[in-house]
Amino acid sequence: MSHNSLKTILSTFTDKNGKKLILFNAKPVGGISSKVIILLFLAMPVIEYFAIFNDYVYNKVGLVTQIVMYIVFMSIMMMVIFAIIYATKKSVIKKITPDWNRYFDDIDLAMVLSVGITPYSDFFKYYMQLVKQNLSDEVLHEKLKESFKKMQDENSDLLIAIRKDKLRI
Repeated sequence: MSHNSLKTILSTFTDKNGKKLILFNAKPVGGISSKVIILLFLAMPVIEYFAIFNDYVYNKVGLVTQIVMYIVFMSIMMMVIFAIIYATKKSVIKKITPDWNRYFDDIDLAMVLSVGITPYSDFFKYYMQLVKQNLSDEVLHEKLKESFKKMQDENSDLLIAIRKDKLRI
């Protein structure tokens, strides 16, 4: 089993400037690049347009039915896009979690990536500052550990409440 470097792990859910990606990038861990998925998303409406609005379909169903079909298929495509984004994020998280736990065994990756309020909500702010310094993996790891410690100290009440809640469940 190969281990991914810390920078590889972080590149799956951040861009080169340290900003969180909307669509996680599975390419660094052996999956499909997020750029390919985005290209497919952009191509889908165009492909659908040419598949529905042509002379053959017009002669079979008429213009009004073509418009209704386009709207229905676009809504189905939006659902497919949501499912692909969800599956991609879940797959990336599943692939990087063992390596994340090797670097930060006491930090829950789900809390780091959460969009809600967690003790680690400021992770991307700290990481963006570290990216600008262009650090090696070892130094980056130490600086991130320090950042996690700062975030835990700043949000100690929230961390205590989360731990108590987990014990109660």
